[in-house]
Amino acid sequence: MMLAIMVALYDSPHQFEPLLPSEAAQQSLLAQAHDLARAALQLTGTPVPAELRRLLRGMNSYYSNRIEGQHTRPFEIEQALRRDFSSNRELAARQRLAVAHIEAESAIEAQYIGNDGAARLYGAAAVADLHRDLFSRLPTDDLASSDGEPIEPGVFRSREVSVGQHVAPAFAVVPALLERWAEVYGGTRRGEAALLAMAAAHHRLGWIHPFVDGNGRVMRLHSHALLAALGYTGGLWSPLRGFARSSERYYALLAAADEPRRGDLDGRGNLSQQALVDWIAYVLATCQDQVSFMAGLLRLGDMERRIAACLAYEEQTLRSGVRLAALRPLHYLFVTDGALDRGEFKLMTGLGERIAGTLLKALLGRGLLASDTPQGKVRFGLPLHALRFYFPALWPEAEADDGDAAGRS
Repeated sequence: MMLAIMVALYDSPHQFEPLLPSEAAQQSLLAQAHDLARAALQLTGTPVPAELRRLLRGMNSYYSNRIEGQHTRPFEIEQALRRDFSSNRELAARQRLAVAHIEAESAIEAQYIGNDGAARLYGAAAVADLHRDLFSRLPTDDLASSDGEPIEPGVFRSREVSVGQHVAPAFAVVPALLERWAEVYGGTRRGEAALLAMAAAHHRLGWIHPFVDGNGRVMRLHSHALLAALGYTGGLWSPLRGFARSSERYYALLAAADEPRRGDLDGRGNLSQQALVDWIAYVLATCQDQVSFMAGLLRLGDMERRIAACLAYEEQTLRSGVRLAALRPLHYLFVTDGALDRGEFKLMTGLGERIAGTLLKALLGRGLLASDTPQGKVRFGLPLHALRFYFPALWPEAEADDGDAAGRS
C-alpha cells in the first residue's frame, strides 16, 4: 500500500527535474568539463597496441562486476575468455557475465559512433538495446535477479519497484520519463555541455529504473558508450574503473541525488539541484582522474625501460627462456601497434637463427608476443603477469593474481 502511494507521487514526466543544473550552477562544472575534454582528447592520440585495449575491456568487465558485488578475479575472466569456465556454478555464472560485458561493450561501441551515435544513445530504444545486448548473451539459467525473478533482455519493467530508500516511478510512466530524458540530454549542445549531460543522465536513468534488474550495468555502459562515441576515450580509459575504486562515494552520491529539493534555494525542480551538482562534479573528477592516470602510464619514453625490466625478470629470475635481446623488437611493436614476420622479429634481436627461434618460442609461450596462427605474424602481447612491469597499478587485482602462479583451475 505504501509503495503504491509513493509511486503515485512519480506519475509525471517532470518529477525528476531538474535534469540539468541552472546556468549559474553549471559554471564551475563547465570549467571542470573543459579540462577533462582537453586532457582526454590529448590522450586519445597516444599510439598503443591493440592488446592493451583488449585487456582494458577485461578490466572494465571486472570493475563492473565488482561494483555490483559480483566479484570475478582477473585470471578467472581470462579463463572465461578461453571458454574455460569454473566447475563452481555460481563462479561460472559470474564468468559468463564478465564475458557478456566484454562482448557487449565492444558491440555497443561499434554500433554507436560519433555525434550521431551519441545522439542515438539518448532514446528508449537505445536503453533497451544496451540491456538486450548485455543480457541476451547469457544462457536462460543465468537470467534471474537476486530474488529469482526472470530477467527479460531489453524489456522494460511491468511492476513497481523500490531500491533502498528510492521508490522508482510507476512502470506505466517509464516510457514518458525516458522520452523526457532523451529530449533534454539528447538536445544538449556538443563539447563541455555534453559531458555534463552524460553525468546527469547516468543518475536520472537510474532514478527511472526502467528494468527489473541490470539498471546499474546499463547506466554504466551508457556512460562508457557516450564517452567513446564523443571521441573522449579511444578505448584507453573508462569511468568504470574510477566508479569501482570509489564505490562507496559512487553509491552515496547517487542516493543523495534521489532526494527532494532542500528548500527554495535548491533549484526549481522536484529533486535537489545541489545533489545533482555534487554528483556531476564527482563524475567529471572521476573521469579526469582516470585520464590523468592513463596518460602517466602511457608515457612512451618510459615504456622501453619497463619492457626491459620485464625481460630482465623473465631472464634472470624466472629463467623462462626469455632474453633481454627481445627488447628492441618488442618496443618497436608496442610503439607502432604493428606486426612483424617471425623472421623479421628474430633478425631484430641480433641473435643467431637457432637462439632467436628459441627466444621467439619462449616469448609466445609467456604471452609476451601474440599471434593468430602457428606461423603467422607476431604482435605485442600483454599477459596479466606483465602488468606490474608495463603498467604498474593499472589493475592491482590482476597483479595480485600474478600469472606466474601455477596450478590454478
